[in-house]
Amino acid sequence: MVSSEYKIFSGSSNLPLAEKISKKLDLPLGNIELKKFSDGEIWVKYGENIRGSDVFIIQSTSPPAENLMELLIMIDAAKRASAKRITAVIPYFGYARQDRKDQPRVAITAKLIANLITVAGTDRVMTMDLHAAQLQGFFDIPFDHLYGSTVFSGLIKNEDGNTVVVSPDVGGLKMARSYAKRIHADLVVIDKRRPNQNLAEVVNIIGDVENKDVLIVDDLIDTAGTFIAAIQALKDKGAKDIFGAITHPLLSGPAIERIKKSQLTKLYVTDSIPLNTEGIEDKISVVTASNLFAEAIRRTFNNESISSLFEIDKG
Repeated sequence: MVSSEYKIFSGSSNLPLAEKISKKLDLPLGNIELKKFSDGEIWVKYGENIRGSDVFIIQSTSPPAENLMELLIMIDAAKRASAKRITAVIPYFGYARQDRKDQPRVAITAKLIANLITVAGTDRVMTMDLHAAQLQGFFDIPFDHLYGSTVFSGLIKNEDGNTVVVSPDVGGLKMARSYAKRIHADLVVIDKRRPNQNLAEVVNIIGDVENKDVLIVDDLIDTAGTFIAAIQALKDKGAKDIFGAITHPLLSGPAIERIKKSQLTKLYVTDSIPLNTEGIEDKISVVTASNLFAEAIRRTFNNESISSLFEIDKG
């Protein structure tokens, strides 16, 4: 039995994943009350003593924005209840796409969220597949960045040597190289332009995909516009079966319909964001990240290294 000196609590954004993590650790989820006033204001109360405890709060900050606010309030309540150490376990770190001023008069929300989480009283942050790995530098507290490639490991094989790994843009090259090394495959890059948000145009495909099976890897899929454009461009270049391994399934707007109508063979995603796959099981398969997070939590509590959980090609 795991020591009771650390406790796991879940917000409302992804209770199913939190329950799987707690089951892996043989530790029940802690008692917490989450309520809202009639106007929507969030109210939090820990239903058990956490004084001197190592507290892990599991909450993705995917839309709506109430998920982020709920996390901040849970952190503040734990701090005021004299928790010894507070770790924010954020399977999907939202608002990470706005990580720089790429045009005048815009916000850098990734830095803003980092400040909010830190000021609320967090001692440590744990997340998986940030939109940009350098976001870790926005935090002045310990930050554990886990990689979804370990979750998908074994699902995609390259036994006949006929599979290539595709990065949908230059920014995803490091992630794609990691997958390519794991399955001993060649690497292909898509050169794209983004004239507007949620709209991408494929300009060129760098690498050979003719008569090849293709694995497209990325950190998130939102409206699936970029993803579908990539599939079509790859098919036009003679690609055979096309698979996707994308960590965070936001799948907003027309995404589901686009995927259903596409020439995609299979899309693998994690349960970092809850997703109902009823009716689309033939196209989308959900792989749990609970093993990865459970082991990271266990090692963090025991002050053990977790480097083996987020190894990635540094070349």
